[in-house]
Amino acid sequence: MLRFENIHFLYGLLLIPVVVLVAIAMKSIRKRALARLADEKLIAALIPDRSNSKAALKIALLCVGLFFLIIGIANPQSGSKLEEIKREGVDIIIALDVSNSMTAEDLSPNRLEKAKLSIARLIENLHDDRIGVIIFAGQAYVQLPVTTDYAAAKLFLDHISTDMISTQGTAIGTAIDLAVNSFDPKSGNSKAIIVITDGENHEDDAVKAAEAAAEKGIAVHTIGMGSEEGAPIPIFQNGHQTGFRKDNSGTTVITRLDESNLQQISAMGHGMYVRATNSQAGLSVIFEQINKMQKHEFGSKIYTDYDDHFQIFIFLALLFFCFELLLSETISKWWIKLDLFGKNKNATPNRTK
Repeated sequence: MLRFENIHFLYGLLLIPVVVLVAIAMKSIRKRALARLADEKLIAALIPDRSNSKAALKIALLCVGLFFLIIGIANPQSGSKLEEIKREGVDIIIALDVSNSMTAEDLSPNRLEKAKLSIARLIENLHDDRIGVIIFAGQAYVQLPVTTDYAAAKLFLDHISTDMISTQGTAIGTAIDLAVNSFDPKSGNSKAIIVITDGENHEDDAVKAAEAAAEKGIAVHTIGMGSEEGAPIPIFQNGHQTGFRKDNSGTTVITRLDESNLQQISAMGHGMYVRATNSQAGLSVIFEQINKMQKHEFGSKIYTDYDDHFQIFIFLALLFFCFELLLSETISKWWIKLDLFGKNKNATPNRTK
């Protein structure tokens, strides 16, 4: 396993394009300054051994050296010792609605982004529990299998959008069934499903799916995203809003929270229902309830010792910096003398005897 001990130093890589832009700007300024003194042919005669290619090469060497230096400071590490750690916790699968209606803005910034922010905060508070993520619209897919890798969970969460499932709809029942089948059978009754949606289910019998999950000892909780008044569904093109979705008659479609449906699902799933607001999305309330569940023991293999590899990258950085310092910007005398193609016959000034 590879990781960086000081990963925040990787932001220093942004300095490399800045160095390149500064070098280009300085070259342009120097060229304009020389142009004010004399024309190009006279400058070539006055400075015959100037090499533009070597100047570019020096900048390239500097950037490569800077790249290795930053990587070295971040300290790449590889796992050297794998151990199995015994933990006790609950398996949680979050079923997140990614249908187009989740882009409605009756919650800030919108329903989906509000849900993602709340899930991210939940992940930060997890310790020994395992978490998985399922996304659904007209169909349901496993986005992240049940895991204790919270960093991976947040990474997968960041990339969730309404574009991930082309089949529109809100198949809550399908998502619950998929979540039930995604649990580890050995985890006993320490399982919970959290469905985050606006509740507009038109695809299947979600209440029946929740009841079937509860019969297997899996609690089904629901969180309602949206408002009873509802909101229009924005249409985006190239990242810019171009209007709102309309039905066949040209009327703007209003998506509303179906609270009664979600209450039925949670009731039959032996869970609880929470309505999200702009101040809180309800995950913390449900998590408190989940924490009261009986924990199960499971083992997970993690790396406990890591070997440092910063030495290699620091050495390479110093090597490239030395090359940059030793490299002259002038044309080498041996190259002028070699003159394979006759291009350098005017590269040296005429000498009088």
